[in-house]
Amino acid sequence: MAHMTSKDLIKTQPASNQTLPREFYGQPTTVVARNVLGCTLVSTVGQTPTAGRIVEVEAYLGSGDPAAHSYNGPTPRTRIQWGPPGHAYVYLIYGMYHCINFITEPEGTPGCVLIRGLEPLVGYKCMSDRRNRPKQKRDTANGPGKLAQALGIDRTQNGSDLTEEPLFVLKGLPISATHVRVSPRIGLVHAVDVPLRFFIHNNEHVSRHPFNRNATAYSEQSKV
Repeated sequence: MAHMTSKDLIKTQPASNQTLPREFYGQPTTVVARNVLGCTLVSTVGQTPTAGRIVEVEAYLGSGDPAAHSYNGPTPRTRIQWGPPGHAYVYLIYGMYHCINFITEPEGTPGCVLIRGLEPLVGYKCMSDRRNRPKQKRDTANGPGKLAQALGIDRTQNGSDLTEEPLFVLKGLPISATHVRVSPRIGLVHAVDVPLRFFIHNNEHVSRHPFNRNATAYSEQSKV
């Protein structure tokens, strides 16, 4: 696996060898959040390509969302959200954990999707080593800081084009509405009850949180 190229890695994916196009990210943020579930986030950072299936996300809706970084307008850190969709917005929390978001909406309209949980697919040993070898595989990437560490993501990748290396997303197998759950987002001070967290029901790689027990079934709105 150490000598696998990104092209070799793509061939290992059963769903598709298609990279999600920029047009996908230009859709409304909630549509991107729902439909990116089941897709594969690939990282070619470092010596070993790694990848995981996206199983949990949160939507942040820009100027109308008090919990969004972009709520109060552009700053040097958040200005990237007003740029073209399909780029990575990477930031540091608590001075130690990185989080990766996908920039959404048409250029000029801020919005992003936080990637909260991954199911490791490729390069698991490398992912585990980066995470100091958690006892259980499910704890490798079941949280935004964990998955960024597992994929080798840091502020260096802020602004990366998600349609090419070192970070890109492969189209996944469709996830039916019956397998999607919705809950409030985790760890917020503002807009704490807004149901903008989407996750694959009964997937063990989803963050363990009390919200999971009371999550509601998703009502299908749009498809990729």
